[in-house]
Amino acid sequence: MNQKSHWNIAYDKTDTTKLGWYEENCTPSLDLIKKCTLEKSDSILNVGAGATLLIDELIALDYKNLIANDISENALEKIKTRLGANTDKVKFIIDDLTNSVTLQHLEPVDLWHDRAVLHFFNTKNEQDAYFKLLNKLVKPKGHAIIATFNLNGALKCSGLPVHRYDEKMIAKRIGKDFDLIESFNYTFHNPSGDTRAYVYTLFKRK
Repeated sequence: MNQKSHWNIAYDKTDTTKLGWYEENCTPSLDLIKKCTLEKSDSILNVGAGATLLIDELIALDYKNLIANDISENALEKIKTRLGANTDKVKFIIDDLTNSVTLQHLEPVDLWHDRAVLHFFNTKNEQDAYFKLLNKLVKPKGHAIIATFNLNGALKCSGLPVHRYDEKMIAKRIGKDFDLIESFNYTFHNPSGDTRAYVYTLFKRK
């Protein structure tokens, strides 16, 4: 089964609030976004958005240039259904971060946000493609937030193997054009009550 089919099935067969990465409280991301001191009109690209509530939170904070990406159309449909009349406040892009068709033609953004996507890319080719796209899309003086399983994190998620990181590993992969502004480890409690160990990182482009 390819990645697209896997994630479409995951979002089709399971209640969103029961998914292992479902996050009702987006505070860690929101705290880092505040530190970016963005204008309300600045562009925020949420890659691998899934059915995240972060989009709802950003709309409530009056951010006006939101882009939600996922490989799964079923995931993005969950956001659209939930947003209702607010759907037109978000640009939705179905695309594969490791083999981009649409995103590579996107205008550069002020913020790249990724929670729980990077760790699913296990091969060097996938990781290289991810960071190449990030470097292509983040503006000079723009920011990137990456939250992924840390070195104490789970070995699998959604039945798939994952690649774990610490902040130094992410900093090396993102490249010398970016400065690490902040990083912290975070214990996430998923809907089943299990814990997942994350590292959150905030980078600023030079």
